[in-house]
Amino acid sequence: QVQLVESGGGLVQPGGSLRLSCQFLGNTFSGYIMGWYRQVPGKEREMVARIAPSRATVYAKSVEGRFRISRDSAANTVDLQMERLTTEDTAMYYCLADWGRNQYWGQGTQVTVSS
Repeated sequence: QVQLVESGGGLVQPGGSLRLSCQFLGNTFSGYIMGWYRQVPGKEREMVARIAPSRATVYAKSVEGRFRISRDSAANTVDLQMERLTTEDTAMYYCLADWGRNQYWGQGTQVTVSS
């Protein structure tokens, strides 16, 4: 069984930065594709960034060049560094661990970008 615990959300002004972290609790972290997704009320959850065990990354076009996903195999964590935040980035952010038929989600951490 896998448990994901997110942290690092909060309130930030437009143009600011935040770093989200997801702690992976369980076995074989190295085998999972890890990702960050976000959701606002009334909309579908959308992919923000994903990182494979090989550290290959995929980003949503809306965050390319501003966000950076990374993983630490020693600490079993995956981080999302977010720069130049805009009000459009306001959402609940969720961590995902994905390995074939096995998908696990964290509880989410709220990011609010507002002046």
